[in-house]
Amino acid sequence: MGDVFKALADPTRRALLDELAARDGQTLFELCGRLMTRHGLSSSRQAISQHLDVLESAGLVHTRREGRYKFHDLDTTPLREITRRWPVPKE
Repeated sequence: MGDVFKALADPTRRALLDELAARDGQTLFELCGRLMTRHGLSSSRQAISQHLDVLESAGLVHTRREGRYKFHDLDTTPLREITRRWPVPKE
């Protein structure tokens, strides 16, 4: 679970998760473009790739290859594990 908190600690990684929540199955090129236009983040493709690796290590992103393209998909399972551990109290 520590990997999940580490992954969520960075604002660029949170923006990547926001973009994948809005539209799953994006390539690195697509994500870089959306980060620039929607969030004003102008990181290099290498930096974004490293952020995606951290998210994948935490189980928040899964990748799949189709031909020469690599697509990134959001997986919220680790977040559900957090909410099961610390459920929101009912009012």
